[in-house]
Amino acid sequence: MKVLLVLPVLVPLATAALSLLSFRRVGRQRALGLVGSVLQLAVGFALLRAVHRGGIQSTQLGGWPAPYGITFVVDLFSALMVLLSGVIAVVTSIYSLSDIDRGRRAHGFYPLMHALLMGTNGVFVTGDLFNLYVWFEVTLIASFVLLVLGNERPQMQGAIKYVAMNLISSALFLTGLGILYGSVHALNMADLSLKLPSLAPAIRFTLAMIFLVAFGIKAAVFPLFFWLPDSYHTPPVTVTALFAGLLTKVGVYALVRSFTLLFVDDREATHALLLGIAAFTMAVGVLGAVSHREVRRILAFHSVSQVGYMVMGLGLFTLSSLSGTIFFVLHHAIIKSNLFLISGIMQSGGKDARLDLQGGLLARSPGLSACFLVTALSLAGMPPLSGFWAKLILVRSGLEVGSRGAAAVVATSLAVGLVTLISMTKIWNEAFWKPAPAEAEFSPREGGTRRRALLYVPVVLLTALGVTLGMAPEPLLAVVRRAAAQLADPTDYVRAVLGEGRP
Repeated sequence: MKVLLVLPVLVPLATAALSLLSFRRVGRQRALGLVGSVLQLAVGFALLRAVHRGGIQSTQLGGWPAPYGITFVVDLFSALMVLLSGVIAVVTSIYSLSDIDRGRRAHGFYPLMHALLMGTNGVFVTGDLFNLYVWFEVTLIASFVLLVLGNERPQMQGAIKYVAMNLISSALFLTGLGILYGSVHALNMADLSLKLPSLAPAIRFTLAMIFLVAFGIKAAVFPLFFWLPDSYHTPPVTVTALFAGLLTKVGVYALVRSFTLLFVDDREATHALLLGIAAFTMAVGVLGAVSHREVRRILAFHSVSQVGYMVMGLGLFTLSSLSGTIFFVLHHAIIKSNLFLISGIMQSGGKDARLDLQGGLLARSPGLSACFLVTALSLAGMPPLSGFWAKLILVRSGLEVGSRGAAAVVATSLAVGLVTLISMTKIWNEAFWKPAPAEAEFSPREGGTRRRALLYVPVVLLTALGVTLGMAPEPLLAVVRRAAAQLADPTDYVRAVLGEGRP
């Protein structure tokens, strides 16, 4: 068994277990949480290097030959997602040292955080649909408890919607698994890619719709997104940033994996539907952002809108558009997590600040203002930042396809980008540019030098990373193109799992 392929799950599992053993020693839990996150980041780099050099890697747990037993398989897309998970883990761990209060630490914040990371990494490396379901449930349980940790009324209200929608997703997913296994007697994804074409088109399309809804809920696509804005503004900012960086990406990853490896025989119907969903997700999300006045609610609706861009690349289903989807996922996780971390510095008392109660941040916090401005412009897709390159790839892909549906979604994406810029300008004008109102109740967090540093360090790191991806995107784009090629032609994926004799 190739140990490196299992480490993305073992490292957060060990960190969570050690944190539980230190349940009464909060200081030790903080140290373990940070060390575990750094180790996970190192594993992500090592895994990406191994797959980049040696090709797609797979292993069978327990010694059972594929397609039986538990399969772990890592291609470049999986490796990039594991690396992204490590980046988000490190920055949120640093931020949590100041943001998470002692009560939440004492009630298991760090074991829960790393249980969530274990679940998301399990999603990224699993090679069969049943274990994908298992890792989804691990993620759901950990994320639900993180949402309600603190037991405040708004948290409970948001968590109820979150868990209800995700239980529906789980029920649909399990239903799809039952139909699949009853039809082709297989759940290994590589094996399914060979057996699904033998099914009747009506059954294939029905299965595709079941999985589209199940994964679409987790990705927060239209019209299944309403749980997200009601959930993301209620927990501590560390939790929100962790969710923004990883949770919807888990749903998008499952959609991409399913509709590039499994459901590709009815593309005229399924991927045309994905294009329509992408357009509505972009439009409805950005309109929701424009209509709100609380910073974290605005950012939550933008998270919905940006998922539409990721689905757009999948719906276009070209090598270029898949590259755009992968690049957009990586860009958005970094940028949106950073914006939520910045929003945490802007507020006080753990409450979401209304824009009319803010102002004067440019004069009081020029460094924070610069980080927000750069990150917000990247979210809107302004050149030469990373968001510009992500959207440029997708727009060019749509124009190359040339169909009416592609043209419509390209036009929508450009209009949504403009409205996103207007929405982020609203935050800039109200919170940073205008003078602070006399009745202002909220101001940037105060505290000792060490506490402020623990809040600003991850913001500066993510801002620098976002600027680097924008100013020098080609190294990452080269890896992303190879990852997209592996998705577009899954032959190597199937061979890595099933052996050289297949197909």
